[in-house]
Amino acid sequence: MNEHELKQRQSIIDACRRMNALGVNQGTSGNISVRHEHGMLVTPTSMPYDAMRPDDIVYMTMDGEAHGKRQPSSEWRFHLDILRARADVNAVVHTHPPYCTSLSILERPIPPIHYMVAVAGGSDIRCAPYATFGTEELSANALVALEGRKACLLAHHGMIATGTTLDKAMWLTVEVETLARQYLTCLQVEEPPLLSVAEIDNVIARMGHYGHRD
Repeated sequence: MNEHELKQRQSIIDACRRMNALGVNQGTSGNISVRHEHGMLVTPTSMPYDAMRPDDIVYMTMDGEAHGKRQPSSEWRFHLDILRARADVNAVVHTHPPYCTSLSILERPIPPIHYMVAVAGGSDIRCAPYATFGTEELSANALVALEGRKACLLAHHGMIATGTTLDKAMWLTVEVETLARQYLTCLQVEEPPLLSVAEIDNVIARMGHYGHRD
């Protein structure tokens, strides 16, 4: 294992621990992958983040062949499929944050309630239809929901955020959870007024390289 790979593996562990510290994940329900060589590095299944060490991270080829002493995350399939389908994505973060998950249980997308919806790439953050975790069906649903987007919700499950780097995917995870919280807060009063698709397009054009946006 060279120094670059060691740093990549450690960055995944650090991000996993940060997810829980930020309150966007609980226990070991989240999982993370990053593109590496001709495949990806992905978190192992059901392992406490505090116990995780660099050699616990699993390397998988783009053909789905796993290498390492641990089994890959039960959600390895959509991580791999996203990285195969999206050359613009180098990191995938999957979590079960409280507000995003609540909206996903309602099977609601996040509409353009705020201009920051644009950081996910479009005028809404879609909610993929429900499918059992770890299945090809879930992966296919997620890929459709992510078309032209950098994040999506998964019905009755959680959310996915992507990025050109792991830092950007983590930043987007927090942004999407913030938007979900704002939307649910509004819904306690009434359905909020929405920005137009044209305005979100205008925001995207004006943002350029705003903040951590890819």
